[in-house]
Amino acid sequence: MAHDLFEAAKAAMAKAYAPYSKFPVGAALRTEDGRVFTGANVEIASYPEGWCAETTALGHYIMGGGGKITEIAVIAERVAKCSPCGGCRQRLAEFCRPETKFYLCDDSGVVETVTMGELLPYGFEGDVLK
Repeated sequence: MAHDLFEAAKAAMAKAYAPYSKFPVGAALRTEDGRVFTGANVEIASYPEGWCAETTALGHYIMGGGGKITEIAVIAERVAKCSPCGGCRQRLAEFCRPETKFYLCDDSGVVETVTMGELLPYGFEGDVLK
């Protein structure tokens, strides 16, 4: 299953709008019912006011009805095993569990699997706000 999520992230990366950094990124996440949501980074001239691939994928996920996220894959064109920035780690953690699988990819496929908890061991939890 991880390879198809990698392929979805790679296809999303091809749609990135990164004219300033020349650093396209793609992300894909899967919910427990099998739906896949993808996203690419989008830059604007008021740099760095664009948004990351993971944020785009989360937007599609929310608009698609959400659900339990079970797997996430991220790929960047120029960096193997590119992990999400700190802000995206926190955004993803909002909708994932610590055991959610996270696939770090290069241009040929998944090269390392970690968990959300390993990526963000001390993330801010929204439960304290309720």
